[in-house]
Amino acid sequence: MSVTSFLGALAAASLSILMMGAWVVQQRTGNSGWVDTIWTFSVGLVGATGALWPIEAGGPNARQWLVAALVTAWSLRLGVHIATRTANISDDSRYAAFAEEWGAGAPRRMFLFLQNQALGSIPLVFAIFVAAHAPSPDLRLQDYLGVLVLLVGILGEAVADAQFKRFRQRPGSQGQVCDIGLWHWSRHPNYFFEWLGWLAYPVIAISADHVWGWAALLAPAFMYWILVHVTGIPPLETQMLKSRGDRYRDYQSRTSTFFPLPPRETGAKGGAG
Repeated sequence: MSVTSFLGALAAASLSILMMGAWVVQQRTGNSGWVDTIWTFSVGLVGATGALWPIEAGGPNARQWLVAALVTAWSLRLGVHIATRTANISDDSRYAAFAEEWGAGAPRRMFLFLQNQALGSIPLVFAIFVAAHAPSPDLRLQDYLGVLVLLVGILGEAVADAQFKRFRQRPGSQGQVCDIGLWHWSRHPNYFFEWLGWLAYPVIAISADHVWGWAALLAPAFMYWILVHVTGIPPLETQMLKSRGDRYRDYQSRTSTFFPLPPRETGAKGGAG
């Protein structure tokens, strides 16, 4: 077995075991918000370990340390944010809706769902790995560009989260729609900036002499698919339509789903913010 194959198998097994732990926590606490917390720290841990893993003689080079620092910074920021939010709720509405749909088979379905999450995370940690192990030992301009992309992603997501938190704390915000700041330009700016951050690894990895670098594009492609079409936007918007009704429909009619764009002009100005 080649080193790359061994590391791939090790990463897959590690993610599977860690998400088994997430399932146990979710079953014991009844709060599925901890699932996303554990997933974030798991990807950060496995990704940083892969980035620093030696595949040639000598210790980690500057790029390996740089990529490990990037994924660690992402993991800590997002993981702490989700953990803080989870500690103040009884359950995550998206996962709660899944459990209601699954009925008596919810525990088994949740276990399989989280194992699928572990499997789907492999392209993410692989992108981190190939970025860290790009052939050139010296840092290049594109490495610094990758740092900039990830920092913009982290900062943008943090700003979106802070704006939403301030909105929720405003008197009279209950039952209303957040339509302030970045949320005026996108219905899910936090998801957009999360996706943007994953473009950092292809930026670092892709080069003429690194054919595997193109595989790093799997990370933003997978993240876009999961956020826009699977566990991100669809269940969240279903819940928002149930709880906000016409206010949210009006918000949908004038605000971009994912990419930040100028709001569309409509006859009404529904939604609060």
